[in-house]
Amino acid sequence: MSRKMLITLIVVMAAVLSGLIFVQANMIKSASDIREEQFNRSVKNVLLFVSTQLNLYEEREARENARLQKLPIKTEIPESFNTFPRNNNIQSSLSFGVSIINKASNRFIQDGYKIEIKDSLNNISATDSLVIAQLFIREQQRRRELWIRNDSWKTHKILLEGRPVKERIDSTFLDNLLKAAIAETGIGINFKYAIKNANLGKEKIVFGNHDYNPGRSKEFNQHLFRHDFDGPKPNYLNIYFPKRSRYLLKATGLSIIPTIILTALLIGIFIYTIMVIFRQKKLSNIKNDFINNMTHELKTPISTISLASQMLQDKSITNTPAMIQHVSNVINQESKRLGFQVEKVLQMAVFNEGRLKFKFKEFDINKMIKTIIENFELRVKSKNGTLKVDITDSELIVKGDEVHITNVIFNLLDNAVKYSNETPEIEVSAKKIKEYVVISVRDNGIGIPKEHQGQIFDRFFRVPTGNVHNVKGFGLGLSYVKKIVDSHDGKIEVESALNKGTKFSILLPQINN
Repeated sequence: MSRKMLITLIVVMAAVLSGLIFVQANMIKSASDIREEQFNRSVKNVLLFVSTQLNLYEEREARENARLQKLPIKTEIPESFNTFPRNNNIQSSLSFGVSIINKASNRFIQDGYKIEIKDSLNNISATDSLVIAQLFIREQQRRRELWIRNDSWKTHKILLEGRPVKERIDSTFLDNLLKAAIAETGIGINFKYAIKNANLGKEKIVFGNHDYNPGRSKEFNQHLFRHDFDGPKPNYLNIYFPKRSRYLLKATGLSIIPTIILTALLIGIFIYTIMVIFRQKKLSNIKNDFINNMTHELKTPISTISLASQMLQDKSITNTPAMIQHVSNVINQESKRLGFQVEKVLQMAVFNEGRLKFKFKEFDINKMIKTIIENFELRVKSKNGTLKVDITDSELIVKGDEVHITNVIFNLLDNAVKYSNETPEIEVSAKKIKEYVVISVRDNGIGIPKEHQGQIFDRFFRVPTGNVHNVKGFGLGLSYVKKIVDSHDGKIEVESALNKGTKFSILLPQINN
């Protein structure tokens, strides 16, 4: 898959996933809004129901008062009653009396009560006019009392409406009514309520829960006694739920949690898929490089062997014993080289399949290093290099597969020679640090760039060297080293600086004898 096609695929998948997330987010928001609207509607219905019940409660009280002919307020006129409190002179009373007389007929009869009117209004004195006015007012009061004491409960309802709101509402009845109504809706959370009065635009709590303090919580209110005879008064029933947000989140979560989980899984799968695609792309490039390197590595000894075989078959060349010996040595060396390369690839394949078996035993690291140095020293000296060894006479005993540990040290020394400058300077040391035996191999080579130090133990990976191809290899050596060390419960560390050399340190658990 080309890079352009890969980027296009990622962009399309990201767009589709973003659209899906957007749709899911809208669905979650819609579900949350619907749940909140249902909650708000239920609370408003409860408040409306409670308001209606309070009206009905007062209506029943009015009917009972009407049945018992019970007056909730004093209706008799006091002796100091003044029809016009702003005008206290006799002339005003006289004017009122004359006005009444002008509207009256010569005889005013109401329920057997009789008032005689003089023939001539001009001869009525001020005192007589005041007496007539007082008689008329008392008659009106008598008629009002008769009207109140009839069987009409609405009359008593009007009288009850004149009371303060605290007297119109039974707090115990209201508390029980609210609890029952809210429980009926299925809202199983605590609430706080208060009766408020808003006279002159200033709110005041009349009664309710002593700790009523909504703060930032949503507050619901309902106008009380809206259908009073004298018009609604600014009395309100207020309520709020301290844990409303948590309740809505919990109620909504039951329906949206599966959606959130599935969306999160989808995002995770998408990210994982992208990572796998890039990893496979990278692995594909590495394998291509490996195949190219392997082709060159295998082609060289094969070509040499083929050329040597042709020399033996060529009759124009004198096949002297010396020539035959030389060609035989070439064929033998190149065959070994070819076999070594093939064996390295097969060995790594066996190791990756888990079929590689170890023979663990206790051995001395110092003795193993001495043996390796004896076999490797000639190769270093052939390049006019130096190989220093820093080991102690005391034993450093570890338990592991001596053959594979030896191969690990050989691989590190081989890299130290291949990646060193013209005159390699290599140092091998072994010492005890805490519970580990630390084997170090230091060189003065080209070093490893910092950005590639975390990849050098990957299979087939080779540090890019631009157009320089003087070092051949498959990129399997350090991968093999890492797997062997890990199999021995050890650690491998690398310290390197570009053009200043590299140091590999292998830490193996020590056995204390």
